[in-house]
Amino acid sequence: MSRPTPAPDAPRARRLPLSGVLRLGRPSDIWFKPALSVVVAVAPPNLILLALGRLDLAMYAMAGSLCALYAHNRPYAARARALAWVVLGMLGGLATALVAASLTGSAVVLVTVGAVLAAVQKTLCDATRVGPPGNVVLTFISSAALFAPQTLGQVPGHLTLAAGTGAWAWLVGMAPGLLRPHGPERRATAHALDAAAAHAATRGVGDGDATTRAAAAAAVQAAWQSLLSAGGRTATRRALERLLVRAEVALAAPADADPRRLRAWARHLRGTGPVPLVDESPAETAELLGVDAELAAPTRPWWTRLGPLAPLALRTALGCALAGYASLALGVGRPYWALVTAASLYQANLVLTWSRGVQRVVGNLVGVLLFAAVAPLAHLGPAALVLCCLAFNFGAEALMSRNYWLGSVCVTPMALLITEFAGYQQPGRLIVERAVDTLVGALVGLAAAVAVTNRRAGDRVGHALTGVERAREHAARLLAEPHPAPGALEAARRRLTAALLELRGTVEAASGEWWQRALPHERVVHAERSGHRTLAATVRRQGLHLDRHTDTTEGVRP
Repeated sequence: MSRPTPAPDAPRARRLPLSGVLRLGRPSDIWFKPALSVVVAVAPPNLILLALGRLDLAMYAMAGSLCALYAHNRPYAARARALAWVVLGMLGGLATALVAASLTGSAVVLVTVGAVLAAVQKTLCDATRVGPPGNVVLTFISSAALFAPQTLGQVPGHLTLAAGTGAWAWLVGMAPGLLRPHGPERRATAHALDAAAAHAATRGVGDGDATTRAAAAAAVQAAWQSLLSAGGRTATRRALERLLVRAEVALAAPADADPRRLRAWARHLRGTGPVPLVDESPAETAELLGVDAELAAPTRPWWTRLGPLAPLALRTALGCALAGYASLALGVGRPYWALVTAASLYQANLVLTWSRGVQRVVGNLVGVLLFAAVAPLAHLGPAALVLCCLAFNFGAEALMSRNYWLGSVCVTPMALLITEFAGYQQPGRLIVERAVDTLVGALVGLAAAVAVTNRRAGDRVGHALTGVERAREHAARLLAEPHPAPGALEAARRRLTAALLELRGTVEAASGEWWQRALPHERVVHAERSGHRTLAATVRRQGLHLDRHTDTTEGVRP
């Protein structure tokens, strides 16, 4: 007897995975850059405070210094803007926390303020797509400041110290541009070429086709965004654009691409030599004319992305508040630890939030054991305390790209040591309180994620499907014309590529939600297949190809 087919709108509960959550991945290509940057940003202010005997001010100095963790994947023109906004955001959250701490001693009120701040920080970081480490560092600083003894008269001085170290962090983040001004664009293009090569190796068939195609599309889109935000179109960036066109061709027509050549170009870009020069066909010249049009086109304001983030903001506010209240009810002296744990969990959907929760708990529990082992060394003196914190800063950023839990193993003892800048404390009590707050924050945070369902996720899938179908129909109409307007086919192809990428991301986010109505998977599969067939047709119509072009040994300097 066959089973009845479930109704299309029937809610389905997703399983929460355990396998693979703690699996280690490959380190980031630039894992050492944020690790070294944060040490360079943190060390001088802390050593100066150590020499002055004012390590009690280290938390305010760390507020600005930790901004050096952001924007390492962005071109330097975009990085300058992003880092400036991060510093301003850090100062805004810190100012709100310090003023609240100076006006009230009510722990319940302070937890409430911290939860609202965490929700605002999470929403703004996701809407602006600032990138890792996202809202977690901002929430850690503002939540800790809420429970630091404070008077209104001290607030301006503490903010001035944070602003000064924030300016230093900005300089640290921008300094590599003096040696390699096109480094971020080169890495983004190399990643796109490698991802396109992996897709081309499938020849567009087999079980891995959909996975590699989605990864390649995301990498190509990210590389274009990097180049378009990099500023003036220098000779180097024009050469990178030509290589990126080759990646786009491989994405649209993998059977016609040469994976070995794509990988060879990627290797050249990751080195310190010149950017490989490739011959440019008339079709590719026309293709690159579309870049000027994209630069001139108005961009979508970041605040238009706030609406879909409303369920995530509510989850964050509710989860952080309840975690802090539960910690207070248990008599833990630092409820902001539970609040920060809850804030760190929330991802695009419940499945990802669950995975982050498991990683956070494992990493923190192992981290408190590491703190227990290191505490005797750190207590040898203030200098030892500062050096241990610097070592854990480096370790956290060096390991975070392997898996979040591994980076948390270093973050936890670093956070515990920071609490001792104002005076040594009993390690046993710190360990117990941190372990309890970790468990409370994770459990309550996950409960809030389950309670606040994101029913809008399914609606966004429908909107994304409509966008793909319209973009495909527009491209198909242009293909049917004997002589499309100059640049029209290129613009249509890029619009369709972006729409397909948006659809894939929306479907993945909705598939991990709790009690979500059944998604139109058949319609999604049909839209993706039709869209990619249309992309291949536009590539052939434009005369874009890969293998007939040769790269030269000479190139433009980075």
